[in-house]
Amino acid sequence: MKFSEVIGQEEAKRQLKLLVAEERLPHALMFSGPAGTGKMALALAFASYLLGESDEGYSLLDDAAAIRNAEAMLATWQHPDLVFAYPVVKPSGTASDFQASSDDYAREWRQMLSQGPYFTMDQWLTAMGATNQQAIIGVGESTALIRKLGFKSNQGGYKVAVVWLAERMNASCANALLKLIEEPPEATVFLLVCEEPEKLLPTIRSRVQVMGIRAIETAAVEQALQVRRHIGAEDARRIARLSGGSWVKALEALNEDNENKLFLDVFIKLMRLSYKRDVRALKDWSLAVADYGRERQRRMLTYFGHMVRENFMYNFRQPELNYMTLEEEAFSRNFSRFINEANVIPIAELFEKAGRDIGQNANAKMVFFDLALQMIVLLIKK
Repeated sequence: MKFSEVIGQEEAKRQLKLLVAEERLPHALMFSGPAGTGKMALALAFASYLLGESDEGYSLLDDAAAIRNAEAMLATWQHPDLVFAYPVVKPSGTASDFQASSDDYAREWRQMLSQGPYFTMDQWLTAMGATNQQAIIGVGESTALIRKLGFKSNQGGYKVAVVWLAERMNASCANALLKLIEEPPEATVFLLVCEEPEKLLPTIRSRVQVMGIRAIETAAVEQALQVRRHIGAEDARRIARLSGGSWVKALEALNEDNENKLFLDVFIKLMRLSYKRDVRALKDWSLAVADYGRERQRRMLTYFGHMVRENFMYNFRQPELNYMTLEEEAFSRNFSRFINEANVIPIAELFEKAGRDIGQNANAKMVFFDLALQMIVLLIKK
């Protein structure tokens, strides 16, 4: 994968190439930033670069045949010196003590990468055939990493380990990875992709060089929509602005059945039932959303928080401050007056707490019914 396939992030690309040119390449580098901004795309492009992929006519390999060979293997993500680690679920039908690893889903992973480097955890869960499970990077992964990285480079250059969503490592795996980073195998580079770095072991964070990845420039998203997706200029401008610098969100906006439309309907129903103080219907609401997978529930609560902030800002009647779709704005015209200085922070905190509880495997039915009951009280605060 070439750097040119990464949307925007020109400064990050320049810095990565400079690390190699000036021989300052660290043995462990972490790409940290919001979802959808191209962290994984940058990691894949940099891994490809380190393994010989040519960029603007330049390659770390000298031999033309070796370059062609490397690029052919990287085209299908089967280069022997490229190792992946990513969150997985336990395959169905395995024993209770089975330690799952990335090897169990290697075929599904390569299929996912073949569709592009911008994807979500929900898409990955679907690819694995997961239902209501939370994907983690467990001890089975650390065992596999130690084994794979113990061999010398097959092609005589770097060995590169890409760890997607490293914050999903459990304690056993994180401690094993820490030992690998502290005493890395020869010519091995670790590329960690992280969205919630605070969840990583402090000792790991202290031993990696962090590259903060910012939101993609709006102009870059707009241009990519026009060039790659053939979207008209005006639609591309609006979608790029709403994307918040996330290419994933920009792509979701193109889908008529995108998830946020579902979340908007669920949000509207919650607010209307709360206003009516219809406890029986709110119980039914909580049972319905409790059936969503935990990953979707967390995204839904994040979306709810976004809508609360946008409705509060809508009260200022300054369009440049709002980032909503036409459907969201249509609802907010009448609803925004219910979000005010007295309740905006408590409501936002309520959604954040519910998100934390869901992430800690709390009973979803209880979490959402409690949320609904509290919303009745908060919605009438003035």
